[in-house]
Amino acid sequence: MKLSLQEIVGKGYNDYWNTKKRYRVCKGSRGSKKSKTTALDMIYKLIQYPESNALCVRRYANTLRDSVFSDLKWAIHKLNLDAYFECMVSPMQIIRKSTGQKILFRGLDDGLKITSISVEKGYLCFVWIEEAFEINNEDDFNKLDMSIRGEVPDGYFKQITLTFNPWSATSWLKSRFFDVEDDDIFVKTTTWKCNEWLDDADKNIFLKMQKNNPRRYKIEGDGEWGIAEGLIYEKYRIMDFNTNDIRKIKGIKSAFNLDFGFTDPNAFVCELVDNTDMKIYVFDEWYKTGVTNKIIAQAIKDKGYGGQKIICDSAEPKSIAELNEYGINAEPARKGKDSVNHGIQLIQNYEIIVHPKCVEFAKEIQNYCWGKDKNGKSTDKPDHEFSHGMDSMRYGLSTVLSPNSFSFD
Repeated sequence: MKLSLQEIVGKGYNDYWNTKKRYRVCKGSRGSKKSKTTALDMIYKLIQYPESNALCVRRYANTLRDSVFSDLKWAIHKLNLDAYFECMVSPMQIIRKSTGQKILFRGLDDGLKITSISVEKGYLCFVWIEEAFEINNEDDFNKLDMSIRGEVPDGYFKQITLTFNPWSATSWLKSRFFDVEDDDIFVKTTTWKCNEWLDDADKNIFLKMQKNNPRRYKIEGDGEWGIAEGLIYEKYRIMDFNTNDIRKIKGIKSAFNLDFGFTDPNAFVCELVDNTDMKIYVFDEWYKTGVTNKIIAQAIKDKGYGGQKIICDSAEPKSIAELNEYGINAEPARKGKDSVNHGIQLIQNYEIIVHPKCVEFAKEIQNYCWGKDKNGKSTDKPDHEFSHGMDSMRYGLSTVLSPNSFSFD
């Protein structure tokens, strides 16, 4: 049975598909089919180059199964190649049965495993780094890059593909790949408009976002870099740290907090506060849209925080009551005059250190800005967009930073 790649892949990625440059970098909007296209391309290349092998990478190994591994299984099925590949979970790998070619999966948190990667047969030619924006340290990429070296047979080539949503223009990805001219680099920006497989309901999501949330649409709709004008929290770092070591600091205090949502995400965020060194450590998160309070309660328990006091948005007394019925020790954040701005001002005195696994919080803090009026001038009110984890943090830190005054709801 013959298949038409044009019919399977669709349009908009011809140059991306055919480039042989070492670095193939695609930033794009949600729904731009960049991940699905990359998955199809990787399977196709293994067929085209029977001595090649591939490696798929994300910041954390535990995110691979539901993303790149799933996309590659989809691509195999889409190409009618199910009988030719074996997909294994333990260890996670995909094997082409007739040749022994492999697609390996690693997280950058695997340490030495990622830099000492090797294959039993053939050559490691193709690397796909999905959600590359999650890689905060350029040195982590450099170590991986240096490990993909060595000669390959005539007609073969080595290529590292990076796909991501461009949440912040301060990312090293911009300066490394998009702000330079380099014959080894191919860059592309794609949007949902090049995805002919979207139905009207899918398209309406973007059209509504464009109207109601223009700042988010710029990133998730147009695939453009997030540029934060009037950033509220400038003293932040995204940095790996050992939570247990931070807990040992004398006088350290913890906070667990929840901002309710439904169409907007529910944002559960956990912090440790060092009032001596004036540092806030954001060490865990859970974001989810469209879920009930029962599901929220179970998620908090599953993460191991069922016994903690959870400070919640005081505007949702019914939700707080329901969480308590489900066994969560939920309390409302206290109200006070100008509490939002007072809370922001107190938090601004601290350096905020965000663990890299707190991906959604990291996106928000890099885009959390003062709102603008109809004339484009900054106001003293935060923009609602990218505010959910930020609001959650304020609720929880109310008693930690200012226990005897107002709270920040």
